[in-house]
Amino acid sequence: MRTDVDEDQSIDGPQYAKDPHSFYAHMRAEAPVRRVAVPGGVKVWLITRYDDARAVLSDPRFSKDVEIGRKAIKNSTTSTAGLAAFAMELVSHMLNSDPPDHTRLRGLVNKVFTARAVDRLKPRIEDLTHQLLDTTAGRPRADLMHDFAYPLPMGVLCELLGVPLPDRQLFHHWVEARMSNEPARVMQTAPSLLAYLRQLVDAKRRTPGEDLLTDLIQASDESGRLTAQELVSTTFLLLVAGHETTVNLIGNGTVALLRHPQQLEALRADPSLMPAAIEELLRYEGPVNTASFRYTTEPVEIGDVLIPAHQTVAVALTSANRDALQFPDPTRLDITRSTAGHVAFGHGIHYCVGARLARLEAEIAFTALLDRFPHLRLACDPEHLPWHGTMFRGLQSLPVHLTAPTR
Repeated sequence: MRTDVDEDQSIDGPQYAKDPHSFYAHMRAEAPVRRVAVPGGVKVWLITRYDDARAVLSDPRFSKDVEIGRKAIKNSTTSTAGLAAFAMELVSHMLNSDPPDHTRLRGLVNKVFTARAVDRLKPRIEDLTHQLLDTTAGRPRADLMHDFAYPLPMGVLCELLGVPLPDRQLFHHWVEARMSNEPARVMQTAPSLLAYLRQLVDAKRRTPGEDLLTDLIQASDESGRLTAQELVSTTFLLLVAGHETTVNLIGNGTVALLRHPQQLEALRADPSLMPAAIEELLRYEGPVNTASFRYTTEPVEIGDVLIPAHQTVAVALTSANRDALQFPDPTRLDITRSTAGHVAFGHGIHYCVGARLARLEAEIAFTALLDRFPHLRLACDPEHLPWHGTMFRGLQSLPVHLTAPTR
């Protein structure tokens, strides 16, 4: 068993953002469990193999409790920037809790965020999708991130939470800043977003609407099972679960299909492959690089490495999904392959609460996009695409041609 590791390596840079897969392939082969530095100066233990990833994601010795996390982060950095994400009013939700608190919080959310509640949104998602595509129709080029992949999930979330139309542009700005990898922007934006979410909750309590936030407030008031702080932070969690993952799923998935024209044509020829294609796109180029941090409550052996107690741990979901021991020929996109067990949305009790909504949005978005633009293709060298993110994996822009090439 190893208790020492190589010198810390940084995953905070443009080369990692552009191609984390090469980095992960090396780690899986040479050092599947090792310490790395992430944005904010935090040192974390990174888990890269599939079996280890599944084990950590379901092991209660890896805590998600926000107070345990705060102490572990302090042990892992000398910078205050690493603590920027710990604005208590925004992080006291079920993703940052252990049982029994997690069981209580998840149960209440599951009570209102049901499959039926998600499916009720389908007509509105279809309307939003076609409205956005209508604005680009007739143009020779578009930035698919700016024009489609970003505004669609944000519009759906505003519908889901009942954000009033006049507030939506400012709301978009706050959420975008809060979800950035820039600690200064996170700290600057948190108070404004927090204040708005409090106002929104109060407004829904005074004037209930036909939206999930109203349902959550009423369920909480009836049972007395959510504090005011938990209600605000749970609303924030729904933003995280329902926005960034779907933005990146649409953007990353589109790039993957455009770079693999045979797979794209197979999907066009047989639209019934769409659900399987979405699962393969999630596995091949998922929207989340690493799961949210976990914290060791005691020394834990993973592989041949002993991780001490009170350490910060990150599971590389993107790496696990390209582990050849689980998915043969993992660097090949194949929309007909079995993707059973992929961890793009996590695993265990913290499996992404917004996964069903993300899949529904992706199916509607890809179906409409491919139908509307039969000549869709990249408008730049794929090597020049501006990838970004450490925890999330996505594109800053995605230039595409929408019309047939001129001869």
